[in-house]
Amino acid sequence: MSEWKFNDEVFNNAPEEYIGFVYEITDTETNMKYIGKKKFWSKVTRPPLKGKKNKRRSIKESDWKSYYGSSGVVKELVENTGEWRFERRILRLCKTAGELSYFEMKEQVENDVLLKPNEYHNAFVGGKIHRKHLNHLIKK
Repeated sequence: MSEWKFNDEVFNNAPEEYIGFVYEITDTETNMKYIGKKKFWSKVTRPPLKGKKNKRRSIKESDWKSYYGSSGVVKELVENTGEWRFERRILRLCKTAGELSYFEMKEQVENDVLLKPNEYHNAFVGGKIHRKHLNHLIKK
């Protein structure tokens, strides 16, 4: 499995202060890319204990270490050709879900992923982001 890289260094540990990251996956044979986002943590809901009413909720680490994107095309390529041929690079770490969505869309738009079908596997750009989701980033 190819390693995640951040600032040209291998990235193995999910920092607790970050919710996720924006990434770029590159097929080294064709130079085709995919830009997306992934969360480090996922919520787990389990049934209540015997005699109790409330469901049990907790957080666990997601499958981010073995993740190769949400694109069906990229997943199929990884399965058919092997993980060795893909480079996985973290572009930005994010502290909130709103920040994660914003910076994923920003990277996709700045790179014109929809206008460059010969360079990017991305077929969709979208999301709902409100200014209040980014308040902590606004300079006052």
